[in-house]
Amino acid sequence: MSVDRLRVLREFADRGTISAVADALSMTPSAVSQQLKTLAKEAGVALLEPDGRRIRLTDAGQALVVRADEVLAAMDRAVAEMAHYRGSPRGQVRVALFPSGAALLLPLVLPALAGSDVDVVARDEDVPPSGAPRLLADYDIVLTHRDERSGSVAGPRITSRFLMREPIDVVVAPTHRLAGQRSVAPAELADETWLSVRGGFPVDDVLESIATVTGVQPRIAQRLNDFRVIETLVASGYGVALMPRFAVAHPDLAVLRLSGVRAARNYDLVTRPHAEKRPAIATVLAAFRAAAEQVTAE
Repeated sequence: MSVDRLRVLREFADRGTISAVADALSMTPSAVSQQLKTLAKEAGVALLEPDGRRIRLTDAGQALVVRADEVLAAMDRAVAEMAHYRGSPRGQVRVALFPSGAALLLPLVLPALAGSDVDVVARDEDVPPSGAPRLLADYDIVLTHRDERSGSVAGPRITSRFLMREPIDVVVAPTHRLAGQRSVAPAELADETWLSVRGGFPVDDVLESIATVTGVQPRIAQRLNDFRVIETLVASGYGVALMPRFAVAHPDLAVLRLSGVRAARNYDLVTRPHAEKRPAIATVLAAFRAAAEQVTAE
């Protein structure tokens, strides 16, 4: 089977439509369709089937995608090994990060790689944990976050590595009735007005846990995914909020530990299987681990 056609198949598995694959690979839709038809002939089995007005992978197609991942990873390793003989790890590594994780870790990761031949191209991608795997169509490494009680997104085509744990605290305005306390119990928050993030993100998962403990559905005034905006509104007295501990930056906020509820988010580094065998990717993963150790040790 053609390696190039296996790459087209993997792109279809990642992106879901012929047109999306064509855009990603700078091909025409008809050329993509022809490549997939030829691959099916090479495999001797149907790889695609109708799904309403669209098409999807057959069971055989899904099985071949897993093998395509292995073949393409082996090709990447071969290229990386040849680069190893030319000297130190080198090459471009594409990294997607959720915004608050990028603000916390990139200032430590990028200086650690300065002067090396590894070029990190970072982009912020604010998606819930379930959206991380699809980002691997465009990135080598995805930094994602999840509620600590949730499972990782690891699967046959995805490797997930735990990086660090970040507690989630309650933040209130300096004039709030709870501002003088060091910690707060869920029952003390039952009547509060909340500023939260969109559903599906770890902070909102903790808020749901508070609702379960108190039996009171939280009154959420605003849902915003920018912690700087949330901080400003809390400091102005528009409500209280849950915030990851290392993301709190506003000098006037009172930060309270949350008791009686498991309140933290886990950071994970998500890649394709065997991606770490590419020296450049392994170097970037190591830089993130070192950055996480530095942050959590402080």
